[in-house]
Amino acid sequence: MPKNVVADTKEKMTKAMEHFTSELKGIRTGRATVSMFDNVRVMAYGTPTPLAGVGSITIVDAHLVTIQPWDISLLKEIEKAIQTSGIGLNPANDGKLIRVPIPQLTEERR
Repeated sequence: MPKNVVADTKEKMTKAMEHFTSELKGIRTGRATVSMFDNVRVMAYGTPTPLAGVGSITIVDAHLVTIQPWDISLLKEIEKAIQTSGIGLNPANDGKLIRVPIPQLTEERR
């Protein structure tokens, strides 16, 4: 009986630590990081696909991210996925790639 309790507790604590680690990746620091887009899913060919699976994500500087899709026809879907993901970013589509400016952190966002 005590071995089961210890095993169950270890499993729950491991899951809690994994969840905590994934939540830390999403913290906005005011600087651009690729991990900001880990939870963004794009409807590509009828299937929700991670953003990293449909294009390359590049950090241009501390406040700008560019996304170059491998298939240009997915530009609108990528833009829509970022806008509806809830991360509070507004992408700009120029017809070839998507630029995502990362705004400065305000007191409200902190």
